[in-house]
Amino acid sequence: MTLGDVYFVVFRHKWKIISFALAGMVAAASFYFLNPPVYQSEAELFIRYITDSRPVTAAADNTIRTSDPGGSVINSEIQILTSFDLAQQVAQTIGPEKILAKAGGGKDLITAAIVVRRGLKVSSAEKSSVINVIFQHPDPTIVQPVLSEIIADYLSKHTEIHQALGTEDDFLAEQTTQLRAQIAQTERELMMTKTNLGIVSLDDTKENITKQISRYQGQLYDLELELATRKGMAGKATDAALTNLPTTNSVMALEIPADQKDQYKKITSRLALLQKRNDGFVEQGFAEDNVLVMEVTEQINQNKKLKKKLEEQYPGLESLGTGSTATDAESGTANPDSDRGVVQTALLESRVSVLHTLLDKLRLEAAGIGEAEPKILDLQRKEKIQEQNMQFFIKSLDDARINEALGAGKISNIKPIQQPTPPSPATSKREKMAAGLLAGGILGGLALAFLIELFLDRSVKRPAEIETKLNLPLFLSIPNMHLNGSRSKFEQRQLSSPEAGSTVSKAVDDKTIGKSGNLQIAPWSASNAMCSFYEALRDRIVVHFEVKGLTRNPKLVAVTSANRGAGVTTIATGLAASLSETGEGNVLLVDMNVEQGAVQQFYKGKPGCPLDHAFESEKRGDALMQNNLYVVSDSSNGDKLPRIMPKRFSSLLPKFKASDYDYIIFDMPPVTQTSVTPRLAGHMDMVLLVVEAEKTNRDVVLRANSLLGESKANVIAILNKTRKYVPEKLHQEYLSDS
Repeated sequence: MTLGDVYFVVFRHKWKIISFALAGMVAAASFYFLNPPVYQSEAELFIRYITDSRPVTAAADNTIRTSDPGGSVINSEIQILTSFDLAQQVAQTIGPEKILAKAGGGKDLITAAIVVRRGLKVSSAEKSSVINVIFQHPDPTIVQPVLSEIIADYLSKHTEIHQALGTEDDFLAEQTTQLRAQIAQTERELMMTKTNLGIVSLDDTKENITKQISRYQGQLYDLELELATRKGMAGKATDAALTNLPTTNSVMALEIPADQKDQYKKITSRLALLQKRNDGFVEQGFAEDNVLVMEVTEQINQNKKLKKKLEEQYPGLESLGTGSTATDAESGTANPDSDRGVVQTALLESRVSVLHTLLDKLRLEAAGIGEAEPKILDLQRKEKIQEQNMQFFIKSLDDARINEALGAGKISNIKPIQQPTPPSPATSKREKMAAGLLAGGILGGLALAFLIELFLDRSVKRPAEIETKLNLPLFLSIPNMHLNGSRSKFEQRQLSSPEAGSTVSKAVDDKTIGKSGNLQIAPWSASNAMCSFYEALRDRIVVHFEVKGLTRNPKLVAVTSANRGAGVTTIATGLAASLSETGEGNVLLVDMNVEQGAVQQFYKGKPGCPLDHAFESEKRGDALMQNNLYVVSDSSNGDKLPRIMPKRFSSLLPKFKASDYDYIIFDMPPVTQTSVTPRLAGHMDMVLLVVEAEKTNRDVVLRANSLLGESKANVIAILNKTRKYVPEKLHQEYLSDS
């Protein structure tokens, strides 16, 4: 879109734009004078930091946060300032009737709170810790008191939110009492569990039982070893007495020292007992990670290592079996103390039985403690957590009471930089709204103008559109003579022109009766306002044929349009009259629009003989005026040319071309789907397509040009009834005639 396009849209729709602008001006003035002026008071608060004290949470310490310029802390404080609760509290303190006195009246608290909140403007610059607070109201006497109350109530609400004082004292005391009761209950459960097991301290009891089991097991191992030794010695003595033949193993055994034999026998016996004890633990369902099982397994491994070491050092020890040793039978002597040995063996067996009983009892106690241990530990942990929570609530309650007693409601981290200012007129709402309404009216008019021009109205309006949007060559742009005084201007010019060769009285004689019944100046009259345009069109057609090298006569020119009422007949008649003034020959106008076909001859700008005499030289002699001037008029022979001419055009065409006319002008019907114009256009030397400005749609013109192009017609456009909206001082789009 160029500057000329903008000028055209603005000046073409200037009355719409002016109407919208006036409407916006009226709306702005109405709003400005009907709304009373607004006054305001302004204050500034500096947020240094925020202290959060939350005794009811798990965090025991207060949290100090910086003001975080432009961040969440400042935004949180702004939300507190603009909350409806705060506005309602201010309205209640000041009084709803005072706030609503010049804002609609009334005493409703909610309405007053809405007025307070609507008049409050809170903002903070980016990366700043300062909050700017403005209150606006039509009553200048209350803006400063209301703003002062807003700041005071904000500080109190800030304390209530961040410091957690007041009603939370009761909550802390209640939580402390509940925790004390829970701790007492946990202690009772723990004591009952320990009493049932007969323990005071879980760790001490477990350690004592473990030591006793270990000590009894050591004693049992020694007794069982001694008992097995005595039984083995008695058996070997008997075997030696029955056997007198020494073997190889016996010989090797005689070479081993007696002390090593005794040690080997003890280790072997102990291994047998330990393995038996381990099997007993497995049968009882003890796990491998049990303390008793792990201890027996470790002793088995140690004794196996000692046994293997002795067997490697004295191979003859393996022949001793389970620890048989040299007895008195090997030497062939009898044991004089056999009776005493039997008594001692019986005593050892009794002691072993007692130790087994004690160990079984200790193991049962250990199993019971193991089953109760998780419950005891859980109760101990629960008691510890409850005590910690109680200490926390006790401390928080003490801190809250101290802060409340010391006046913690006084906020030292928020400082007013500027106290509420005296009332002053607010340069905001009324002026901005009025200016917005005025600008909206102007912009609305412009938007409507461009909407119509660019999207809604697709008619051809300017000469430039013929070439840029329709891709048609433009011969002439004819202004609308019925608007802007163009007719009177051009008629006055024609009447005063010395080249017209006529007077006013003669011009009056060249008048015809129009369709409306009014007296109109004939197209061929020199006083016609369109005469100069007909002459210009004639000259361009002559030059066009000369440039094309078309010298034959007659030259066939068709005048048509894409819609009715475009001015085709007027232009065709004026063109025929203008061409006949060249003095080079006759011009024939064929009207193909009337119900009865009409052919009109022109010479020297005057009409001549009828159609029947147009091609017969002997009959047109009666119409001879001077110097081969023939004037031919309609003959009214009853032939219907729209029906006959298309059928006979091929037969009449040789007559047209063989005639002595210089130009034959065809006044053709508009180009439609059923008209004969596209069919006959191919026989013409030139087709003038008349486009009516601001009425003929661009798409229709393109379609008409496409139909004419199918017959390979030479189409040239004429833009008729144009209007000039833009002053020539601003923009001149086409050659001016003024």
